[in-house]
Amino acid sequence: MEKEVNVLALVKGEEKFIFLFDDENRDETLRQLARFAANPELDFSWYDAAMLSRKIRETVITEYDELSASEEFDSISIDDFA
Repeated sequence: MEKEVNVLALVKGEEKFIFLFDDENRDETLRQLARFAANPELDFSWYDAAMLSRKIRETVITEYDELSASEEFDSISIDDFA
């Protein structure tokens, strides 16, 4: 099975920030966003880091998310549609 690679990009003026990540390196990508935000030489704010972090979390389904969704569907009955 092929790995799915996610692409997230931000263009601010002359600077372009492009992040490639998969499920395995999601946390490292989130840490990199914080490092960029802390770097005064980059035009990358904490707001940028927060918005991109949100996008990453929305994009990648974690094992917890899969388990929660599975449990949610297990609890649905025909009465829920009546």
